[in-house]
This record gives sequence, structure tokens and C-alpha cells, in this order.
Amino acid sequence: MTQLEAARKGKITPEIEKVAKEEGLHPEILRQKVAEGTVVIPANRVHLSKNLKRIVGIGEGLRTKVNANLGTSYDYVNVAEEVQKLKVAMEVGADTVMDLSTGGNLRAIRQTLMALAEVPLGSVPVYEAEFEAARKKGSVFHLDVDDFLQAIETHAKDGVDFMTIHAGITLEGLRFMKEQGRTTWIVSRGGGLLAAWMMYHNRENPLYEHFDDVLDIMKTYDVTVSLGDSLRPGSIADSFDRPQIHELLVLGELVDRARKAGVQVMVEGPGHVPLDEIEAQVLAEKKICKGAPFYVLGPLPTDVGAGWDHITGAIGGALAAASGVDFLCYVTPAEHLGLPTPEHVRTGVIAFRIAAHIGDIVKGVKGAKEWDLAMSRARYALDWEAQLRLALDPVRAREIFEQRSSKTEACSMCGPFCPMNLIEKFLKDAQKAREEVRQVLQEMALRE
Repeated sequence: MTQLEAARKGKITPEIEKVAKEEGLHPEILRQKVAEGTVVIPANRVHLSKNLKRIVGIGEGLRTKVNANLGTSYDYVNVAEEVQKLKVAMEVGADTVMDLSTGGNLRAIRQTLMALAEVPLGSVPVYEAEFEAARKKGSVFHLDVDDFLQAIETHAKDGVDFMTIHAGITLEGLRFMKEQGRTTWIVSRGGGLLAAWMMYHNRENPLYEHFDDVLDIMKTYDVTVSLGDSLRPGSIADSFDRPQIHELLVLGELVDRARKAGVQVMVEGPGHVPLDEIEAQVLAEKKICKGAPFYVLGPLPTDVGAGWDHITGAIGGALAAASGVDFLCYVTPAEHLGLPTPEHVRTGVIAFRIAAHIGDIVKGVKGAKEWDLAMSRARYALDWEAQLRLALDPVRAREIFEQRSSKTEACSMCGPFCPMNLIEKFLKDAQKAREEVRQVLQEMALRE
């Protein structure tokens, strides 16, 4: 049975037990959420039997999770660097990772990362279908249905825990896009490949037509389907346009079909969205997809943050998480510019962990406000060791504190003028002075 099927039968699996313990929930409450499909636990049976040590729950009432994208490209095929990125991502607290490799021996790269990934690992099988088609058949246009399905099954056999499946882009959606026009037409790599294939053959999306076959594979290995948003807005000007909404309606249908088949499913979302539309985007997905966990890239509320898009994305991500998004895909400083380095990965994960935590405070996730309260108390007490331990990034916090140390017990920003406890000290000193005055008056009275 899949996690979804087991939960429906009233069974609390070991994975539900682990997630419930980590999230501070009663296992029965979590079981109900898994049974309803509002929480997913990506854990391929193959990966579970090997080295999946961190079991992660994604969805309603849980801590907002953060994903880090890894993978080679056409220009940079350095497996050792991808391994380093994986290790960095896990060290700084990424909840999951995705291998988005498009250069080199894709399966060998994936298997290398799988062997080291102690957190759930996701992938996009259509990349490998495209790569193999170009290598063996000379063109991606020569792909057939079996090529797509074979790539999905290969990824499942290798232990991938969740897969982006671009089944929501249809000929009708492409018609909407052509008629409306866009600033940035299709920015999804997988979606762009399928759109080109569909237009070349004038045929429906094979992943949509054969979605039941996709679900059969997913069910066999208990892989979580992550429904890709091929027509997501790639600029804020395209947010909430007809092609995006049409695809979202299709994704709602596919969520129903996946749940009926006993397959765990979540939905991917935009993209580039103006700040004042983020909450509405979340509400639309939750309504149309019946509470399915929502996984967003960013979102980025401006298009001009190149070089700093980890900040752009974290701003959008914080509001998205506060509005009910369950899963944030990080953005690094290299977004829109190039393949990220290990340091970019580190920066991106930390930025989005901050965004996720900000959202959790608003959502009332258990332990979120308590964490901040503990930090505030340590800060007021000038308890530096406690502050450094409580920091979301203790390594960076300690590095800055020690580099710019103070001669006083305070930090070097304020030194002897530190406002922490200043008023309290003043009040204590005033009380002491009053007591001394009263003592003197008493002594004078006694002498008289």
C-alpha cells in the first residue's frame, strides 16, 4: 500500500509516526490529513530501503518545507560539484532536494546523488526522455509515449521520492496562450519540451492522455506526483492569465484522479507573481485542487532582482507561506543568470528557510513563535551562546559575532551604550537610591 492507501485504511505507518513526532502532532491527526490528501510524505520504497533517513511531511498544519534544486547543465557537467551542493543543502537544513540535471550521464548522476541523499529527492523525468531522444533518435520530436513512461519508471526504480509530471498542459491550454499572448510565453523547461512536441505532432499531451499509466508506476513505488505548472507566469505581467488558470483547472482534475488511484499528489505553482496577488494564487490552488499541498518556486514578486533573486524570492516566499503554501522551492542569487555554485545553494536555502519560518509564525505552526521568544529572551539577557545556538544559521551568526567582537559584554554595534537591560538597570539603580535615601532618613530620625 501507498502512504495514502494505508492512511485511508486507518493504519499509522512508521513514516506517519516519524513525521508526527517531528511536527509535534498526534499520529492519528496526521494520519487523517494523509488520508484526506492534504499532507503527503514523499518516500519511495526503494529509497526507504536504503538511505532515506529524514522522513518529511508536506502539507496542512505542518512546518513549511524548503527544497533545493541541484543538477548539471549543458555547460557545466561537474558531478563532484553537484555532490558538494547536495551536502551543503543538507547541512544548512534543506528538507528536500531535486536533481534537475540536463548535462552528462543523467542516470549515473542521479544514482550518485541518490546514494548520498538522506532527504527526499525529486526529479523531472521528461528531461531524461528529452536527453535520450536527442542521443538515440536525433530529435526530441521523435519521442513516443513509451519514451516518456520509460523515463518515469527508470526514475522510480532508482528511488526518486517525488517527480514533477507536466500532465496539465493541453492543446486547449496552448490555444488560450496563443490567443491571449504573453510577455514570457513558456518558462518551464519540461513544459516547453512538451508544448513543442504537441505543436509539432498536433497531438494532445501524452502525459495527460496516459495519466493512468503514470499513476500505475507511481503507485508501485509510492512516488509522490508533483503536478508541474508548465504554463506558470514567467513575469509578473502574466500572473493570473487565462493559460495559467486553465492549466490549474486541469491540475485540479488530475489531483482527483491521483487520489482515486491511491497515489500521493501535490501541485506546483508560480513563478512570478505581484505581491498583492500571492494570497489569491494560494487561495485559488487550495480551492480548485481540494487542499492539495502547494509547492511554489519563489514566488518572485518582481522581475528585476537578477543577482539578488534569493531575496526577491524569499520576500514572495514568506507571504506565500503565510497565505498557506506548504512547500517552497528556493531561488539562488544565480537564478536567471547561470548554474548556481555551492555557495549560492547555501545562500538560497538559508534565505528560504527564513521565509518559511516567517510564514510558520503567521500560520501558527507549533514551535514557531516559541523559537522567536527564546531568541528574544536570550538577546535581552545578553546570553550570546544561547543566541548563537538559536540562530537559524548558527555558523554564520558565530562568524560575524567573532569577527566583530566587542570589549564589552554587548556586541560591537552598541558596546557600552547597549540598550538591552538599560532601562531595567536604571530602574534597579533608582530603587537602590530610594532605599539608600530611606535608610538615611531612618538613621536621622533615630538620632533625633
